Amino acid sequence: MAYTDLREFIRALEKGGELRRIPFEVDPILEVTEFADRAAKSGGPALLFEKPKGYSIPILINGYAGRRKMEIALEVDSVESIAQRIAEYLEMRMPEGLIGKLKMLPKLAEMGSFFPKMVSGGPCKEIIRREGFSLFDYPILKCWPRDGGRFITLPMVFSRNPDTGKRNCGCYRMQIYDDRTAGMHWQTHKQGAEHYRRLMKEGHSKRMDVAVAIGADPATMYSAILPLPPDLDEMMIAGFLRSKPVEMVKCETSDLEVPAHSEIVLEGYVELGELRTEGPFGDHTGFYSLEDEYPVFHVTCITQRKDPIYATTIVGPPPMEDFYMGKAVERIFLPLMRLQLPEVRDICMPAEGIFHNLILVAIRKSYPGHARKVMHAIWGLGQAMFSKCIVVVDEEVDVQNVREVAWKALNNIDPQRDIEFVMGPVDSLDHSSRLINYGSKMGVDATRKWPGEGFTRPWPDVIEMTPEVKRRVDGLWKKAGL
Repeated sequence: MAYTDLREFIRALEKGGELRRIPFEVDPILEVTEFADRAAKSGGPALLFEKPKGYSIPILINGYAGRRKMEIALEVDSVESIAQRIAEYLEMRMPEGLIGKLKMLPKLAEMGSFFPKMVSGGPCKEIIRREGFSLFDYPILKCWPRDGGRFITLPMVFSRNPDTGKRNCGCYRMQIYDDRTAGMHWQTHKQGAEHYRRLMKEGHSKRMDVAVAIGADPATMYSAILPLPPDLDEMMIAGFLRSKPVEMVKCETSDLEVPAHSEIVLEGYVELGELRTEGPFGDHTGFYSLEDEYPVFHVTCITQRKDPIYATTIVGPPPMEDFYMGKAVERIFLPLMRLQLPEVRDICMPAEGIFHNLILVAIRKSYPGHARKVMHAIWGLGQAMFSKCIVVVDEEVDVQNVREVAWKALNNIDPQRDIEFVMGPVDSLDHSSRLINYGSKMGVDATRKWPGEGFTRPWPDVIEMTPEVKRRVDGLWKKAGL
């Protein structure tokens, strides 16, 4: 059964030996970060700080920081099983005959369980605070020494498309300015920013309603980071991941809905046209992202559980918790990429590439220039447009083995012939680009070259021992005590 809330996830982590309770005081100013960073890089457990310094509200961090933790979060033995489920739905066709239609019924019935379910109330409404509250009532982290302040780092930020009325949920960091205002770090390519721009263009509204939920069941929290197409409801995808609908409840001060089993909900608005300096922030690039102007979120009401748990994360030099969350995205969304690019056999985004800086792609090459076609297609796929470097190799190369890719790619390329540069959108956090949001990208064709690509020299084989000799030496190896 799907986890109902954050508490059930914590119990599952603890039962699986993947959680450590910290019973003594640790300061949410920098000290929690140092704990979490050490734990993530050493393969350590999720951490539940029971007594953050100055607060009675516990902090959960690193809940996703490891392959096994991701499997517990998504209630699977392997993240690849989710990809298999997606592939099965993608392969659904109109069945032939009565037997085929009957076999299809369970899948259709299951699809009905994905859609969010509206409820009249929930634990997130146990306490409703319209007056006398402060954002500093919560153990919000200052993550790194040069950060501009404290940041909410794992929020589910809800807004509506002003044209269609459809819900969007994104995960955007929020710098705390004072008791009731915070920065809303909507990067220009994100859907929250698009909703803001559309309202600005219409000019008939001065405020944009926003709700921020903190802490929920792990699949629902995770859905906020997924690179989904515009207007595809993240809460429906959460329902798919957990095989059970997400219960949603209407906010007190707006028509927005939030997960009913959230720990804390911040209700409020963004004043159109109001900007304030946000940052610096120690970011997932491993560098500080610089100060910039972003919209301001005004909190008008807070609803919460009687005894909330504050869920958070940190980002910084990889690998950290976000790497494991991104690795699961890589595996889950491979079938969707292959729907448009069936020649792709596998992809890998190494930790050091911080998601958008390096994508390794293995393809089944079928014609001259095929690798370049794949590069340009990936640059045209949603958030994959930010891919700074794409390296394309032949299908027999194991792209999950970065050492093998480096060896074979560097042997296979003639740099002038096989590297191409293009211009286009780049990640807002790319400090090296010549302009913010715009710069160059590189594609490397590291496949075996064909005569049709102008290569007429012999192409050598990889050195490999014969199977017969390997088998004989297997026995001799043991005999030698090696």
